[in-house]
Amino acid sequence: MTVAILRTASEELGQRLRPLTRATALPVPGETSTWRYPSTRPGASKVVILDCRPEAEPMLALAGELRREDPRIGVLLVSDHPAELGLAAMRAGVHDILSPEAPLEDYSAAVDRAAEAAASRIEDADADRSETVRTRGRVVSVVSPKGGVGKTTVATNVAIGLAQRVPNSTVLVDLDVQFGDVGSALDLDPEHFLADAVQATAKRDSMVLKTFLTQHTSGLYVLCAPSLPSEADAISPADVSHLLRMLADEFRYVVLDTAPGLSDTTLAALDETSDLVMLTSMDVPGVRGLRKELDALAQIDLHFDTRQIVLNLVDARGLLSVADVEDTIGTSVDLQLPRSKAVLTSVNQGVPLLQVGGRDAVTKQLRRLVDRLTTGDPAAQPAQAKTSRAARAVDQPVEASPRRTDVRWRRTRKALAS
Repeated sequence: MTVAILRTASEELGQRLRPLTRATALPVPGETSTWRYPSTRPGASKVVILDCRPEAEPMLALAGELRREDPRIGVLLVSDHPAELGLAAMRAGVHDILSPEAPLEDYSAAVDRAAEAAASRIEDADADRSETVRTRGRVVSVVSPKGGVGKTTVATNVAIGLAQRVPNSTVLVDLDVQFGDVGSALDLDPEHFLADAVQATAKRDSMVLKTFLTQHTSGLYVLCAPSLPSEADAISPADVSHLLRMLADEFRYVVLDTAPGLSDTTLAALDETSDLVMLTSMDVPGVRGLRKELDALAQIDLHFDTRQIVLNLVDARGLLSVADVEDTIGTSVDLQLPRSKAVLTSVNQGVPLLQVGGRDAVTKQLRRLVDRLTTGDPAAQPAQAKTSRAARAVDQPVEASPRRTDVRWRRTRKALAS
C-alpha cells in the first residue's frame, strides 16, 4: 500500500486518514525547489494529499509546483466544492478531488490510482527516451519578411487543408504573439490563448496542454495569440521551442503563423521546423525583403526538409513578372497565388477558402500547396488528384503587361537591384 503525505489543518481528517498517511512538513508555494519528498524504498510511489479548506488557491499553486519539481509525485485535493475546482485542478496536474466526508476506502483507492498514474507517466517517459526512432509530427512554418502579404490567409488555409486530409491530426499556432489574428481569420472566440499554454503544468503534461486548444468546426485545433499585446512578454523563445516539441509529439501536423521578419520567437520556431513556406507579395519591397530573408537563413545555416517559395497577389497588369522575382531572389517560385476578390471575402467572413471548397484559381493553388506539403504521407493523400487546365495555367509564370512604360520599368529594375 502506498503511504501518502497529508497537509491539512483539520485534526479530524488527519486522525481519520492516519492509516494512509504520515506527517511531514510540506513547503509553502514558491519554496518547492528546495524541498524533497521524504526518502522511500526504491520504486515506491509518491502521493501528496492537500486539504483545500479554507483557501483553495494556495493549495492549487502548491500542487502545480510539486508536479513541476517532481513529476513522479501524484497529487490529490480535499475540497467541499470539487466542481468549482475541477478545471483549475486539472491544469495543476491534480489526479482527483475528494470530499472531506469520503470514507477511508475511497481515499485509499484514490491514493493507489494517483500512485499508478505517476508511475505510468514515468515509465512512458523512460520508454520514449529509449526509442532509437521516434515518430514526430511535421512542423510547417509560414514566414514572410513583412506584413500584409497574406501570411495568415495562407497559414489558415494550409492548416484547414491538412485537417481535412487527416481528421484531428493538425494544430495551428499563432506565433505573431503581439498582433496575431488567426482567431479572427477562423471566426473563433477562444477561451484560452498562447500565454496560457506555456505556463504551469501545461509545459509538462500534454493532456493539460490540449485543454488550452480551441477546436474549429473543421476539426482543426487552434492555439491563438494573446488577446493583449502586453501578454506577449510572458512568452520566451524557450517556451515556444518546448511548446512546439510537445505539440509535434501529439499531432501529425503543426502549422505556425509567424510574425513578420525574423524575431527571436520566429527563429526559435524555425529551429523546430521541418517544412518552410516562404511568402511574399509581388512588389519591390516584398521581393527585396524575401531576398534578404533567404540570405539571413543561409547565414545562420538553418536547414529544412522542404521549402516552398510562394508568390502572392500575382497580377498580370503589374510591373514585375515572375521571372523578375526569380532573378532577384536567386531561386525559383514554387507556387503563385493570383490576386482575387474571393480572398477578401473569405477573410472578412472568417471562412478559409479551403473550408468552402470552391473552384477558383486561388483555392486550387492553395490545394496544390497542401499537396506539396503532404508528399510522402500516404494517409494525407486526397481521394482524387486531378489537375484542371485552369489550374495548370495558373502554374505558368504570369508576365507583366506590355503596356508599361520603359521609364517606369527601368526604375523598378533599379529598385530591385539595390
